Amino acid sequence: MTDPVKLDIMSDPICPWCYIGKAHLDRALAAHPDHPFVIEWHPFQLNPDMPKGGMDRRDYLEGKFGGKEGAVKAYAPVVEHAEKAGLKINFEAMARTPNTLDAHRLIHWAGIEGRQNAAVSALFKAYFVDARDIGAAEVLADIADAIEMDASVVTRLLETDSDLAEIAERDAHSRAMGISSVPTFIVGGRHAVPGAQPPGLWAQVIAEMSES
Repeated sequence: MTDPVKLDIMSDPICPWCYIGKAHLDRALAAHPDHPFVIEWHPFQLNPDMPKGGMDRRDYLEGKFGGKEGAVKAYAPVVEHAEKAGLKINFEAMARTPNTLDAHRLIHWAGIEGRQNAAVSALFKAYFVDARDIGAAEVLADIADAIEMDASVVTRLLETDSDLAEIAERDAHSRAMGISSVPTFIVGGRHAVPGAQPPGLWAQVIAEMSES
């Protein structure tokens, strides 16, 4: 039997490539249930300077891509790859671009309870499929409840500064390591695999680890 191998994933819940990358990884892991990976998700904010309450998505796209046409051009490959992965992204319904610091706190707390993968999946669905504001405390509490965490505890924690500094430090640590885009996967603490890699690549990695 292959020894466990740590798979660290730097990600942001509003990153569409992270959403696609997780779908690809999930497909590969489902096809290889004896895989050796022990997965941990790590915070990386795509928009670290985003106001705490987020901002109107149209204003965000205007600032980042120079308007709707620029955004459509930038997101065209995302839509294409999402469809290939069997995912739908409801860009038209998204009204706000959130600050994801609190979402990263929820992922951290979910990890303590062994529900990290469930939290990440639920956040992706809430944002990309249901077009919910995952920067809002009530939305995060709903997500916590849906993955069998105590929503009232999460609500109370969100009202405090609990783990804010730790999330910021972990984000800074990833950037200091040279990571500048997400998703980035680090296999066994040594090999960095950037981008939304197809299931076939992960199948190959799993096969190689099984042989070693």
